[in-house]
Amino acid sequence: MTSLSLFRRNRRAVPAEHRANFWHLYLDIAWFGVLNGTAISFMAIFAARQGADSFQIGLLNAAPAIVSLGVTLPAGRWLQQRSLTRAVFWTSIWHRLFYLTWVFLPFFLAPYLQVWALVALVLLMSIPGTVLAVGFNAMFAEVVPPDWRSHVVGVRNALLALVFIVTTLLSGVILDRLPFPSGYQVVFAIGSVGAMMSSLHLYLIRRPEEPTPHVGRSLGDWAHPGSYRTWAQDLRLSVGLRFVVRFRQRPSFDFSLLKTPFGLLLGLLFIFHLAQFLAIPLFPLYWVNELKLTDMQISLGNAVFYAIVLLGSMQLAGITARSDHKRVLVMGVVLMSLYPALTAVTNGLALFLITSAVGGLAWSLAGGALSNYIYERTPEGERPLHLAWYHLSFNAAILLGALCGPLLAEFTGLTAALAFIAIGRYLAALALWRWG
Repeated sequence: MTSLSLFRRNRRAVPAEHRANFWHLYLDIAWFGVLNGTAISFMAIFAARQGADSFQIGLLNAAPAIVSLGVTLPAGRWLQQRSLTRAVFWTSIWHRLFYLTWVFLPFFLAPYLQVWALVALVLLMSIPGTVLAVGFNAMFAEVVPPDWRSHVVGVRNALLALVFIVTTLLSGVILDRLPFPSGYQVVFAIGSVGAMMSSLHLYLIRRPEEPTPHVGRSLGDWAHPGSYRTWAQDLRLSVGLRFVVRFRQRPSFDFSLLKTPFGLLLGLLFIFHLAQFLAIPLFPLYWVNELKLTDMQISLGNAVFYAIVLLGSMQLAGITARSDHKRVLVMGVVLMSLYPALTAVTNGLALFLITSAVGGLAWSLAGGALSNYIYERTPEGERPLHLAWYHLSFNAAILLGALCGPLLAEFTGLTAALAFIAIGRYLAALALWRWG
């Protein structure tokens, strides 16, 4: 049974005081799906078609990680002093207004300057974007009761996937039919409308009169507001961000934690995320410069990828029940190692679509299991500090991967770099299985 049919069945059972908030959360994610399927999905492709090199594509991925390393914990303390619903709305406005500026880049700048301007804009956007990511997760936990979270998250995830698939295909049609760069300007404009409509529904969410209790479980929500990558590329970037708001003082980051079993886990996950993000800047360049794919073909690949993510995620609970989160995570990471390997040997549309399907299956397993795997290995009373360490490690891996992946490609070439990264992901899976 899909999340949407579940929603129809349970709609009348939703308590009256939560019904409006749930609807606004659903409409928020639908409009966020429009943004994700248009502007966010094609940002790196636009940069590649404007002549961006691997280093510049890497900077587009590294910029948010640079900001997040310094802003996440101060954002949590800042949010403690404010209404979460209002803070989330205003940070979403300041963050999402930047999407509109992408529309006008071709009017004023030469292609190489457009790439650098996009890097600078993403860096600036990351400041309110990081606050939005932290605040939204805390707000969601505040306005949705624990016994309704799986229901609301299920509907949101299904809506995100379905809207994303439709809008990424629509973007492909627009980009194929309109001349470059006008097609991208239209796609970015549609994305900015989706972004602001999402913010409107965030504004309409109201804090319930009765505070919701804290529970130490993953929300499981796919959406990561404030992101500049499609939601699958983030791979649970928002794990436990709501706990950052619960810090009542500046965390000391006691390094003795690194000597515990959780320290070993941090090292293993750092290696995995490093192998993951080494490849992220290379895929758009390979698709555009090596495979010579059209925008419509790229959108078809995206649609296949996320359709498989949706179908695979619907089966995740049953797979986990027959196994455990560690086994599912390792299976997903093994499949993730196939994605760059298959990309490196792809020579046409058919294999590109097969590779996209493999990638979608891999992410549905790894992305779905990772957050619960981490939660199982963090003591509930000390979870905020443990998850703060995880986010520090995670963003360091993004930063290092986004910058070193292009250097590897410059040294070995794109095809060889993807092959090396595939081996790295497979070794990370083996390490997680052996010591995780």
